[in-house]
Amino acid sequence: MPGRGKLAYCLLRDERVPSAPKAVLLAALGVIVSPLDFPAWIPVLGELDVLALGLLAVETFIEACPAEIRREHEAALKAQRSIWDRDVRDTVAIARHGVSRLFSRIRSRVRHRDDYESISEVG
Repeated sequence: MPGRGKLAYCLLRDERVPSAPKAVLLAALGVIVSPLDFPAWIPVLGELDVLALGLLAVETFIEACPAEIRREHEAALKAQRSIWDRDVRDTVAIARHGVSRLFSRIRSRVRHRDDYESISEVG
């Protein structure tokens, strides 16, 4: 499933894929995350319908995309040169940069105790 999810992500981001399959996938995902879930009170089955709908939505979306574009994205995923791979690398780099800045600021505050009283120190 993770591979199909990555492929769906890449196809969803591709401008050449028609809008209709994208809209259907997003609508199905909207139903999944919606707070209205009537059969959820049924043990086990209440959760399986969400999983089944998610799998069906992703598979239907992938099959509705043009085969040539689908094969192109499958090859890029295999070579780790896909939109998914690029976005994950960018996100990890941004997160590392943010964490690095956070620790740098903390170290700076510990080294140079300033006169500013933070909210956590009041009271």
